[in-house]
Amino acid sequence: METLRFDSRSVDATEEFLSTAYTPMRIGGPVEDARARISRHAVERLSVDRLSFGYDMAFDAHGLPGVCLISMHSGTLVDRTGGREQVYGPGDTFLLAPPGTPYRGEVRSARYTIAMFDPALLAGLDPSGTGAPVRFTGTRPLTPAAGRALGSAVAHLRDHVLGDASQPPAGLLVSTAAQHLAAMTLAALPHSARTDPVRADRTDATPATLRRALAWIDAHADRDATLADIARAACVTPRALQYAFRRHLGTTPLAHLRHVRLQAAHRDLLAAAPATATDIAMRWGFAHPGHFAAHYRTAFHTAPHTTLRRTDHPAG
Repeated sequence: METLRFDSRSVDATEEFLSTAYTPMRIGGPVEDARARISRHAVERLSVDRLSFGYDMAFDAHGLPGVCLISMHSGTLVDRTGGREQVYGPGDTFLLAPPGTPYRGEVRSARYTIAMFDPALLAGLDPSGTGAPVRFTGTRPLTPAAGRALGSAVAHLRDHVLGDASQPPAGLLVSTAAQHLAAMTLAALPHSARTDPVRADRTDATPATLRRALAWIDAHADRDATLADIARAACVTPRALQYAFRRHLGTTPLAHLRHVRLQAAHRDLLAAAPATATDIAMRWGFAHPGHFAAHYRTAFHTAPHTTLRRTDHPAG
């Protein structure tokens, strides 16, 4: 995992660092407390940064290569891209700018988190299956609840997946977290992707399609798998695949994949594998122990550590 840290009281050094770490930019404005702190943890197609500025900083920047989400903790950020003026404060999570789009604005004595991911992850989640780039049509979440959910996804990535630089996360854990963040972004923000099934999708949403998908998921649950991968194996569009799962099982392909991985974690716990419940959870892509325990308890009516303890100390 790549780690990067910056701590300086020089505005020139901060401008140089930001231009190297993100995109070329100019910063300006009167400065009293020039302290800037930035830390980054990055792996594969994901990065999460913590930033803290003790001063007001105007910026004018080139476009970013990834989908850049910001969660505000204190202070404010003013977005002046394209002549608009939108103000974000503590508790807000939003899209800074679509990938490749220049942006400008002002950070006012703020602390915030940046999560950035490869836009290619969105194509794998696009239910239309057209392969066309997903175009965001707004930067604010559709509803306050959607904003809170997106903020939770960013915090999950920061605190539970990329939070410990001394212990790089496993590949399945990273891919699951990346897909989760991309899916939450599509769910929260306005965009161009069509989600309603067309006639061909309804025609393809057959039991045979479902059987092919279920077989592929069972055989590949231990690997990085996207909605597009499952649809390709079932020989249909992602939108048709989602419709098949809703019609015949009342769930989604990725929810079923999570269930299969949960079953695999249950088998590992029953086998008394030489690991903790948390180790087993992470092996199967569950980064947050509390979330894993909640899903496990719903499925098996007991706690993961209870299953492991009973296996270690069988009755009699």
